[in-house]
Amino acid sequence: MVQQRSASERLLWAQFDALQLGSGWDEPDIKKPQILIEDVYGDSHPGSTHLDKLSEQAKYGVFECGGYPAQFHATDICDGCAQGHDGMNIILASREALCDMVEVHGSVSSWDGLVLSSSCDKSIPAHLKAAGRLDLPAIFVPGGSMRPGPHMTTSLLAGDISLRQNRGDAIADQEVRDYKLTGCPSAGACTFLGTASTMQCMAEALGMALPGSALAPATMRDILSYARQAGRQILTLAAEGILPSDIMTRRAFENAIVVHSAIGGSTNATIHLPSIARELDIDLPPELFDEINHRVPYIGNIDPSGDHLTESFWFAGGVPWVQWLLRDYLHLDVMTVTGRTLGENLDALHQDNFFHRNLGYLANYGLERDDVIKPLDKAAGIGSLAFLKGNLAPEGSVVKYSACAENMRSHRGPARVFDSEEEAYAAVIRNQIRPHDIIVIRYEGPRGSGMPEMLMTTEAIVCDQRLNGTVSLVTDGRFSGATRGAAIGHVSPEAAAGGPLAFIQTDDIIEYSIAERSLDVVGIDGREAAEEEVQKVLAKRQEEQGVKPRPKRTGLFKRYTDSALSAMDGAGY
Repeated sequence: MVQQRSASERLLWAQFDALQLGSGWDEPDIKKPQILIEDVYGDSHPGSTHLDKLSEQAKYGVFECGGYPAQFHATDICDGCAQGHDGMNIILASREALCDMVEVHGSVSSWDGLVLSSSCDKSIPAHLKAAGRLDLPAIFVPGGSMRPGPHMTTSLLAGDISLRQNRGDAIADQEVRDYKLTGCPSAGACTFLGTASTMQCMAEALGMALPGSALAPATMRDILSYARQAGRQILTLAAEGILPSDIMTRRAFENAIVVHSAIGGSTNATIHLPSIARELDIDLPPELFDEINHRVPYIGNIDPSGDHLTESFWFAGGVPWVQWLLRDYLHLDVMTVTGRTLGENLDALHQDNFFHRNLGYLANYGLERDDVIKPLDKAAGIGSLAFLKGNLAPEGSVVKYSACAENMRSHRGPARVFDSEEEAYAAVIRNQIRPHDIIVIRYEGPRGSGMPEMLMTTEAIVCDQRLNGTVSLVTDGRFSGATRGAAIGHVSPEAAAGGPLAFIQTDDIIEYSIAERSLDVVGIDGREAAEEEVQKVLAKRQEEQGVKPRPKRTGLFKRYTDSALSAMDGAGY
């Protein structure tokens, strides 16, 4: 039985009940356990446009179990609509704004439980941050996967099409139109393992979403069933007093990093997971990610690091099958939103035939489970992500080597330095980048310009046959989860904070090694130089030129860029 948390507040001010009754509640409703259902429903993008249907199902579940649901919205925004212009600069800051808005909704009165629903890049970590901050009984409902495009393609065909459009290469208007009509064929998160899909998996791996719910196809009945179950389950969590702080423990975060390493998740998780953990006073240093990636088998074969789409990943067993295979690497005794431990959840799924029920859908595509999630003895390698340090990144940087060709996992080359992504992208479009160059994009960190992603530039590189497989990119900005190639991001300290990245120049020589976890300046003005000389030159440049001043900013963007933490600390504020 749930003891209504707001009962005493109602005695203080009669208008409280009057306002709820004026909103359509009935008198018996105001005495029931009150559940806040918070989603990012809106017309902003396919990952959010269907969430009202999931919240409706969650409401039914709450009603079934004797509670009363109240539905609130704070719509999120999409990185894909922000590519190539200044709109991208506000994207990461939106994570903080969304988290704050849920905190506002959750704090105005004493709710008995919280159901959160989102699909994508910033809204999922925002919701999980808010759950940790409010520490009310809470459950997360993922928005699922979009349908595949023609020939099992994804919306990332935009990279090649946009490159050819911007170069004025021969591309028929019909080809562009056909892509636009088929690139995003349904609601749901884009059907590759980008940040959206990665964070759905992280929510489940943390124990905050029902087992098996991450990346269920957004057009199938299953996703509605998960939402209904979540509505029922939130009353159980409220009755038993199980809180996010009981679920999102240090050991749960370690489990999530294990899953992330095994499936080749987005580098953005290295920002989001530490930022979520910070709300619970848990420190997730980069070294923890690196240590786990040194020992966990990489078994995902999921686009963009692999061959198959997220819908197929779910058909193959999704996060639970990865956890089943990696039982020896996980803390199976952690609590989850089912009220049971992770180990108990996996046993229940096994007994319920979950691991075999959906394999027939894979057969429709001529696939078997092992094609999508490799057995441990056929793992593609160990880990998928590395943190690199050196004189160019004293605090660290991150690279997803599972999406990087073997021949580019170490590289030495001349720097081509740009102070914005727009400048770098234009250089690629104009054929001004040479094979074997290392493109440097700086002043794109959290304080520099809000830490935008560099997907336009990375896609332009990999879609250019002259550059693909020879050119690397190093930046204090971040990448899309869809990024492919030798892309090293989150370089810290960032240029705007006076990091070494601010003081290198075109034709300095950079060298990195994923195996050695190193990223260094090893030459000045085109010639090799000893470490001592490199440090003297960088120090002299710092003294003579200083850090590039930031332009005047206002509002949320100013608040964020004035106070954002390092990417190594989650880039929150």
